[in-house]
Amino acid sequence: MKHWPSQLFPIILLTLLAGLSFILSIAVDRGEPPANGKQRHDPDAIAENFSIKRFDQTGQLKYRLIAPYMVHYPDDDSSLLNWPTFVSYRPNAEPVITSSQHAKASSGGDVIFLWENVIAHREQSAQRMAMVARMPDLTIQTETGFAFTNSPVEITQGNSWLKGTGMDLDNNNSTFVLHSQVTGLYFSTKAKP
Repeated sequence: MKHWPSQLFPIILLTLLAGLSFILSIAVDRGEPPANGKQRHDPDAIAENFSIKRFDQTGQLKYRLIAPYMVHYPDDDSSLLNWPTFVSYRPNAEPVITSSQHAKASSGGDVIFLWENVIAHREQSAQRMAMVARMPDLTIQTETGFAFTNSPVEITQGNSWLKGTGMDLDNNNSTFVLHSQVTGLYFSTKAKP
């Protein structure tokens, strides 16, 4: 006479262990991709005395971005810069030099967002006096030559000044538009003292 219960015990035990293993694997694997570090916002590169130049199709220098300190993040391919200076070069015109305390450059450097004490400066030329614009933040579209802000802006040129809220800047045509709350005082360079 055979003892079926003693022979079924190992089969029942193995079936129970297989079922528990299956349930445990489902509980652990929630369909999340494996953590490879790409989802975290950790830096992968740090550079000191960073400098990059971009040239146009004819080989002329289009702009230069320099900073004493830069941190690159691989998850969104962005870079944070401390004390950056962005110099935009234009044919037959003085360069526009923009600086701030901080900046974030997007992937590929097409957009640069500057903040804290942003100053845009155009040197004096034979036709125009030097011009300085101050604002809390500025977004520069490096490839198109446009920049904008929705913050308060103060522009000075010699004794003349303008204040307003929000600005669009077209560096290609050397023009800017203040959006609202514009006040100012203009002194003609031809006026006699």
